[in-house]
Amino acid sequence: MHKLYTYLIISCLATMVKAQNYTLVWNEDFTDGALDTKVWNIEVNGDGGGNNELQYYCEKGVSVGAEPTTGKQCLILTATKESYHGKGCTSGRVNSKHNLYYTYGKIEARIKLPNTANGLWPAFWQLGENIDEVGWPRCGETDIIEMGHKDGFNGRQDRYFNGAMHVGSAWNTVLGDAQASEWFYSLQDTFHIVTMIWTPTSIDMYMDKDAHPENKAYFHADLVPNDDADYNRQLVFGKPNFIIANLAVGGNFPQIWEINKITALANGPQSMYIDWIRIYQRGDANETFVCPSPSDAIEPEKTQGIEEVPSDLYREADRSTARRLEVPSTKVLRNGQLLIIRGEKVYTIAGQIVE
Repeated sequence: MHKLYTYLIISCLATMVKAQNYTLVWNEDFTDGALDTKVWNIEVNGDGGGNNELQYYCEKGVSVGAEPTTGKQCLILTATKESYHGKGCTSGRVNSKHNLYYTYGKIEARIKLPNTANGLWPAFWQLGENIDEVGWPRCGETDIIEMGHKDGFNGRQDRYFNGAMHVGSAWNTVLGDAQASEWFYSLQDTFHIVTMIWTPTSIDMYMDKDAHPENKAYFHADLVPNDDADYNRQLVFGKPNFIIANLAVGGNFPQIWEINKITALANGPQSMYIDWIRIYQRGDANETFVCPSPSDAIEPEKTQGIEEVPSDLYREADRSTARRLEVPSTKVLRNGQLLIIRGEKVYTIAGQIVE
């Protein structure tokens, strides 16, 4: 039985002068050459995920290796058109259930999404750790990013995505809140960072806060109480959650239910690459974090994915005028906190200005 290192963050650190500041508590960078099975479970099933999906999830759909363009060591989830256990394709899905789970904080992942058109459905999301006891949707579901919905099939698949949350007493009474966005640049060209900030009162999700600190939340939900416990967001989303990453094929989301209509796989396999996943917390007494493996270290001299890029130019968008400005940016790591320096201003990843 693996020893569990349980971290209950109960005190503010000296670097957390302001309440909104977060400190890194866990980093997974997938550089060990193999998946850490003390943290990650590889799912093996062909049950369709409750959404009439077409894939069979299996070990062959999950690997750790280099992303071809950048050479970054990543978790790789690969969808392949092939006959396997009665299904027309295979793919990969991993979760951290009963291994890594936490309550409140900021979670970020650097992901390269596949070309979804048409029929692929990549997702990075969470479920309540109590799912085995109460079932879905009573456990609560938080979808940090999903792509590939049917509504994006009109030439905007690479930019159309959503965040979502689901609560309810049963599958046929679930109350979903999906907030879709058409982004102002492609999200299927290279790596992008998705961020979720989860507090006792709200959930907010952001895209590319590293390059664009000014970006507004693409998803916001207030965690409000309700007399019905199954629909009480404050209660349902006030409990530990575990992480899931998967690459689904077909089903109700893209509304394609025949493997030969999945045009995304017509020319060969497609993969979703995850460079790293990080969890930050503020030091509040109601935050919890449990993990069976120590965090991968991040050193200022070798940041393993948070490279300092003093010469890079990031595009700062003014959506109201469609005007784009080139602004020099520098990423620096100070006391375990990633900061972005742009001109004379210093930002946290959450977009707040540091004085």
